[in-house]
Amino acid sequence: MTETETSVRDDRAGARPAEAGWAGYLSERPLLVLGAVLALLVVVTVAIEPGYLSVRGVRNTLLLAAPVGILAAAQTVLMLTRGIDISVAMVATLAGYVVGSQAGTGLAYSIVVGLLVGALIGAVNGVGVGVFRVHPLIMTLAMSAILLGLLSQWAPTIFRGVTAVPPFLRTVGGGSFAGHLIPYNALVWAAVAVVVILGLRRSGLGRMIYAVGDNPTAARLAGVREWQVLLVVYAISGLLAAVAGVLIAGQVGSVDLRLAEEFLLPSVAAAVIGGTSLFGGVGSYSGTIFGALILGVLNTMLTFLNATQAMKQVVFGVIVLGLAWAYAAAQRRTG
Repeated sequence: MTETETSVRDDRAGARPAEAGWAGYLSERPLLVLGAVLALLVVVTVAIEPGYLSVRGVRNTLLLAAPVGILAAAQTVLMLTRGIDISVAMVATLAGYVVGSQAGTGLAYSIVVGLLVGALIGAVNGVGVGVFRVHPLIMTLAMSAILLGLLSQWAPTIFRGVTAVPPFLRTVGGGSFAGHLIPYNALVWAAVAVVVILGLRRSGLGRMIYAVGDNPTAARLAGVREWQVLLVVYAISGLLAAVAGVLIAGQVGSVDLRLAEEFLLPSVAAAVIGGTSLFGGVGSYSGTIFGALILGVLNTMLTFLNATQAMKQVVFGVIVLGLAWAYAAAQRRTG
């Protein structure tokens, strides 16, 4: 080896620690990066609409981000196990119908029934994925189609006239307090966030979720019953989707077949933006919270730019595809 080659090699070796240092610093602190992206979007939105940083602007962003954040909690726990739930939008819609149909028997009873229906549907998904080994995408896509068909049949019969939402749910879903700054649905989101974050970090189930997503074979050899973990996480996904559905129904003030349709793609995007890997085992709900807030600000910015809902869906889809490509490229480099 010549002196020049040795010098170049030493220069490259010396450059790697600095590059790795910055990359490592940022990779170990993803919330800093997400916080910077959120702040940048806020600045851009304020430049477009100077009145955005007002009580009304902040409230509207939180109002939109809360149901997305709750649905994204479902996607986060599933993506950590290498799964996904395409049926969350239809589960949320069904929960809204159930709560409306049972409201005459008592508000608390109707809410409990709606949540139980969501958890039951999620458990069926879990049986399909965990026991019968159906691919999560196929299982939940089929469940979504089944629920759409059933609701289309039931809407003019069993759920006929069930469109109005009780006043209490309209307050929780769309009302606010603290000088109209903080929506009530943000409180529900905060409660969900605490449970999910602590559950993933400190519970045995949380450790098994990461283990199954990181290396299913090693998890099985360690005594983890993968099908049981998947059954539980899909049931949790259904429960969270039902919670979001009740809030969305309250926010809209009525129920229809397209109640939660536009929330499906943002729920996936929020988890992906937050750093949850589509390949399992990597991610946290803390990042997903930032992802939901980023989408909330982005949605508001696009509204100020007079973008249609269809164009917003295009933007969210591009974000998911771009980040999915980036994760796949990163996995190939490390693999």
